[in-house]
Amino acid sequence: MDGLVKSQVPHERSLLALFKSSPSSSSLSSSFSSSWTSEVVLQTRSKIRREGEPNNVADLRSEQTRSHIIENEAIQGVGFINGIDGHSGMEWKDLEKRFDQVARTGSGAEPVVTWSEFGFCIGMHSSPEFANELLRALRRGKGWKSNITKTDLYHLWFRMKDNSFNSRMRIFFDMCNRNKDGRITETDIKQTILLTASTNKLSVTHDEAEDYASLIMKFLDKKNKGYIEISQMGSLFKATNLSNSKAHSPMKQVSSVGSSTHNVLHNTSGDFCEEQQEPMSRTEVLFRTYWRRAWIVLVWLLACLGLFVWKFVQYRHRSGFEVMGYCLPTAKGAAETLKLNMALVLLPVCRNTITWLRKHRPINSVVPFNDNINFHKLIAGGIVVGVILHGGTHLACDFPRISESDKSIFRQTIAAGFGYHRPTYTQILATTEVASGIGMVVLMGIAFALAAKWPRRRSPVLPVSLRRVTGYNTFWYSHHLFVLVYALLIIHSMFLFLTDKLMEKTTWMYIAFPVLLYAGERIFRAIRSGSYEVDILKASICPGKVLYLKMQKPEGFKFHSGMYIFIQCPQISPFEWHPFSLTSGPQDDYLSVHIRTLGDWSYQIYDLFQEAVLSRSKGCPKLYIDGPYGSAAQDHVKYDILVLIGLGIGATPFISILKDVVKGVQTTQNDHVSFFYCVYLFEYFLGLIMFSLKFNGSASFKQMPHLGL
Repeated sequence: MDGLVKSQVPHERSLLALFKSSPSSSSLSSSFSSSWTSEVVLQTRSKIRREGEPNNVADLRSEQTRSHIIENEAIQGVGFINGIDGHSGMEWKDLEKRFDQVARTGSGAEPVVTWSEFGFCIGMHSSPEFANELLRALRRGKGWKSNITKTDLYHLWFRMKDNSFNSRMRIFFDMCNRNKDGRITETDIKQTILLTASTNKLSVTHDEAEDYASLIMKFLDKKNKGYIEISQMGSLFKATNLSNSKAHSPMKQVSSVGSSTHNVLHNTSGDFCEEQQEPMSRTEVLFRTYWRRAWIVLVWLLACLGLFVWKFVQYRHRSGFEVMGYCLPTAKGAAETLKLNMALVLLPVCRNTITWLRKHRPINSVVPFNDNINFHKLIAGGIVVGVILHGGTHLACDFPRISESDKSIFRQTIAAGFGYHRPTYTQILATTEVASGIGMVVLMGIAFALAAKWPRRRSPVLPVSLRRVTGYNTFWYSHHLFVLVYALLIIHSMFLFLTDKLMEKTTWMYIAFPVLLYAGERIFRAIRSGSYEVDILKASICPGKVLYLKMQKPEGFKFHSGMYIFIQCPQISPFEWHPFSLTSGPQDDYLSVHIRTLGDWSYQIYDLFQEAVLSRSKGCPKLYIDGPYGSAAQDHVKYDILVLIGLGIGATPFISILKDVVKGVQTTQNDHVSFFYCVYLFEYFLGLIMFSLKFNGSASFKQMPHLGL
């Protein structure tokens, strides 16, 4: 068995021992060059077979020891890169001095040095080949031979001094990955080993370098793909860091590296973690991201297509086809899709129903409730297409053909539907069905136009005259024109050309349930909000024109972190409700929101409370709330690792989420949640979250997982 171990591990000393620096002629060069190496760690083999042990036990120990030694040799094979943290003895002032010695003024006013002088500037003039490879890696191979300014040199030096794990690993990976394809082969590793050994004036043969490169590939390339990627390289570096921090003596080095490697790189089932997390293809990434949206949109498109084809074929075989041709079935097919879409467009804005449905995991896992507004807009787009196709075909094709049709054909086909009188184009437009249809188109055109991005947000690109009559309020009120639209839709459907059968007038069948559901929700919201008049406990004016409101929590009001509520201020408008994320935690005995002044309503409420705060008035404007409603932010409970990215006021839901997680850590000692990364545009929110979570060095802070702000 000892022979077997030796065949797998050709040398008893590690690569670190081979990479030990020798004195250089230049102190600066020696200092920097030695920074690319780690301390010498000699590997000492333990006895494989113990006295008195059975053969099978000894074989098992030998196999484990062999595996640990191979892993340890591979880890030590890249250990030299740990020294890239910049502990070389050189400071920036030394580099500046060297830069000034060789700098010249190029085409610009700023002094530069050539790429070949980079090694001299960083104290590696005795190893120009290595310095050039380092420069190529630092510049990622993109124009790496261009001239270097002092600013460029500083940035390069800053990266070399960076002792972070990711930085060191990236530099080493880029040095090996010369063709920039994101894959490192055994040959790439071998060349880097030989280059590093030559730089440190070490005697490493090609066979030895090939052996160490083979060990690294054997350890990382479990599937024998012939290459490794940066994620696999990261596993090796993590194990290197852990082993260097735990082991100091030769005997401890083998055992600690072996055990720590298994702890870091293996999961509970003993499988290699990185091997189960291979980079996904672009197709797989797109599928995982959009599959829920895709199947919903696909079902919707198929439903629209099916209804269109069904009606098209049906009217293709009717008598009216002889007069109007394919214009008739086209218009009728589009009308059938309009019935469906006029029903579906209400469902995504039934917020109470969506909040209730998203609580059920089987439904929430397949239906993208977070995209309810996007789906609402998509259906609205389908309505626009249907209106253009249906109305346009009628106005431009059907009606002219009816008014100009041959009298004999007219009498034989569709005359009964017009009282045996061929109407003129103007007479057709004056009928109830056409007038109601035109009225619907006009009202929907107004609502759709004011709901567009620029008018809704009162964009500066709009003329001043239009900005005065647009904004969120105009969008809100204009959307209520759809009450009239649905009334006209019922009237329009009751007076159809060419159809007298009641069972063919199916519009009411499509829209009955969605209209009743939406109307019921609005009634329920009106009743509930009337009972949710809240007292203002505290109002504060925060930097960035942000209004903080702390309100009394109504009895029985329950919510999850990440949810939002609607707020109404009767003093501004008795009809306007605006959504705001809750920043209080579910366990708090109050409700709080942060309102940033972005629109006319938010400016008005900000002014009202600012006046109340500055005048120290005891009374605050009356507020009503409605909710809570579910949002994408509350889905944080599904995940063990949270990445929270908030831009500006968009960070508000995270306050509630962090409070909830901290509370969960304190009560359940949950170790699954590991990291939080929060990015903010306002420094105010940094202090706010720290204050809200009461990070004051108490026990609760010590129990909190890592928090990066």
